Amino acid sequence: MNYPSETNHFLSDHVTLLSNSYQKLLGGELISKNHTHDTLAKALFYAPFVVVSHNTATDPVFNYANLKALELFGFNWEEFTQLPSKLSAESIHQLERDKLLAEVSQNGYLASYQGIRITKTGSRFLIKNAVVWNLVDDDGNYAGQAAKFEDWEFL
Repeated sequence: MNYPSETNHFLSDHVTLLSNSYQKLLGGELISKNHTHDTLAKALFYAPFVVVSHNTATDPVFNYANLKALELFGFNWEEFTQLPSKLSAESIHQLERDKLLAEVSQNGYLASYQGIRITKTGSRFLIKNAVVWNLVDDDGNYAGQAAKFEDWEFL
């Protein structure tokens, strides 16, 4: 996927997948309902909270990050969307991350997740109150996982 912009409607199809999956599993809105298909995608990209997703590969790779996520993790779009999502956690925290993702796979979502992640430069931060959920398309096919959080603290 290319960097979200007006040209590609801020990846509105992917944002619809994120939003619809969130609503189906958690019963709430990923972002306010006062948006059209296209304005929802732009609003999510510029939202004041982090949203990321990864694909369905055996070793999942990030395939979406809003601007807040790119700023927090310190990557540009091209770098982030080539990064295996496991590398967002230090190796000592990857087992914990694997357990989290397995629980999300089984239950559909996990609310109030807390965990340590790292930036491109190696700075560590604690994610607080994150929601992690499965992405499921309109045909019921598993399409990856996503996370949203607005609370973090650098360690």
